[in-house]
Amino acid sequence: MEFKTPKLLISEDRIQTRVTELAKQITKDFEGRNIVVISVLKGSFLFLADLVRQIDLPCYVEFLDVQSYDGGTQSRGIVKMTKDLTYSITNMDVLIVEDIVETGLTLDYLKRNLKTRSPKSVKICVLLDKEHKRKIDVNIDYSGFKI
Repeated sequence: MEFKTPKLLISEDRIQTRVTELAKQITKDFEGRNIVVISVLKGSFLFLADLVRQIDLPCYVEFLDVQSYDGGTQSRGIVKMTKDLTYSITNMDVLIVEDIVETGLTLDYLKRNLKTRSPKSVKICVLLDKEHKRKIDVNIDYSGFKI
């Protein structure tokens, strides 16, 4: 497998500053509540780690994995869950954390799927938002950067 060196779009300092701002807003919005923070593997786990360290609330971290790219760089439009949650989210406040949102198909699928499990709420936090690539309207509650 060959890896390309990515072009730097946003400095580490800008990212850390924005993660701190997102964590403060999430802490304010969920004040007095426990939240389940769900990382969409594999891309979001580093963002999630930085974020939850700065959220000043009790957080329970869960992981799930989905596939929509089938090894490529373009979404096929079909989302398949390959790793599900370990514990129930019934009556819990849920925050889905994703690294990049493009088409919105994966996050729409996840939000709809998780809502069938009777949580109190489901919110979405993304680091990078490629809004111009949307194929489906999905509400992003916390967005780091529009790129």
